Amino acid sequence: MFVGDDWAEDHHDVEVMDGSGRRLAKARLPEGVAGMARLHAIVGELAGDEADEVEVLVGIETDRGPWVAALVAAGYRVLAVNPLQASRFRDRLGVSGAKSDAGDAHVLADMVRTHAHELRAVAGDSAQAEAVKVVARTHKTLIWERTRHTQRLRHALRDYFPAALEAFEDLDAVDALELLAKAPTPVQAARLTIGQISAALKRARRKNVAGKAAAIQAALRAEHLGQPEVVAAAYAASVQALIAVLEVLNTQVKTLQGQVEAHFGEHPAAKIVLSQPGLGPVLGARVLAEFGDDPQRYATAKARKNYAGTSPITRASGKKKIALARFVHNDRLIDALLTQAFSALRLSPGARAYYDRQRARGAGHNAALRQLANRFVGILHGCLKTGTLYDEATAWSHHAESVAA
Repeated sequence: MFVGDDWAEDHHDVEVMDGSGRRLAKARLPEGVAGMARLHAIVGELAGDEADEVEVLVGIETDRGPWVAALVAAGYRVLAVNPLQASRFRDRLGVSGAKSDAGDAHVLADMVRTHAHELRAVAGDSAQAEAVKVVARTHKTLIWERTRHTQRLRHALRDYFPAALEAFEDLDAVDALELLAKAPTPVQAARLTIGQISAALKRARRKNVAGKAAAIQAALRAEHLGQPEVVAAAYAASVQALIAVLEVLNTQVKTLQGQVEAHFGEHPAAKIVLSQPGLGPVLGARVLAEFGDDPQRYATAKARKNYAGTSPITRASGKKKIALARFVHNDRLIDALLTQAFSALRLSPGARAYYDRQRARGAGHNAALRQLANRFVGILHGCLKTGTLYDEATAWSHHAESVAA
């Protein structure tokens, strides 16, 4: 029995189909316990006395949430369908461009009926891994939000207070935010004393306070193009609002980092992940969270690399064959893996040598870094499969032999 489940914010459109593609039932179910109970009733009525022998495959465009957890707990085989896959499959059934929730449920049911062998089942990650994912993703989201708000602050200052951009290297730093909040206009900033600036630098635990305070004061008092007083006041009000948001984000990023490290430290695979060069508690938590810890999810290292988006894709037509980077990937995971690869350049001689060989063959920095990240994914896969810690000599022995030959 095949079920297509198209979910919206407050309801699920489902269609049940048999092996021949004939519709057995369709319904719109409310989100929550009532909707899940109704779905069980529909499936039970259709299965009849053979309910224990009927396998139910459910196609749905998400792999998380209480609804998906309830489907898995009920014994259904849940297949997570990428929305892009569903969109492409929809085009096979009709080219008019028409779309509806009920129609999407039909598409999902037909996909799991005909292509279940090519779809990925929802991973059976442990509760510990799910907890790490929740805090790691939120932590990264807050960092991204901080970056966005910092850029907004930078653009505002450039329009009315360019001296601030020369005075402060890191606009989201504690000392910069404190001084900008105290003196958000060029006139007010020019009145800041060395003592006020030095006090802010000391609270931020900066080094060479005297030198930095003098440099900041000089930059703030230098002549720059500005705006009329009334316009500068309006900009100052906007900047103070952005500063208030950034101060909260700084506090919450730091608080949540502690939660990430605590949850990650309790996971059984933490030691193996942390043994990899370039992975600390926060970055390691992100890698573990995005890969998950279901031991059956990745049958081979290649499967893990494909999911990571580090392995290349091949396009071949006639005599032409090219290898390209994957641009459809998990942004959070690829960000963590590339950061690991870059950090490992100074921590692992094997990684450095591997990167240098890619550059010597003509690969650019980004391409070489991506290949190094791909190699690290394979190493991590082997360590997790065998339950062993990273070993520099073992990890790069094959490549050392190939270079020697």
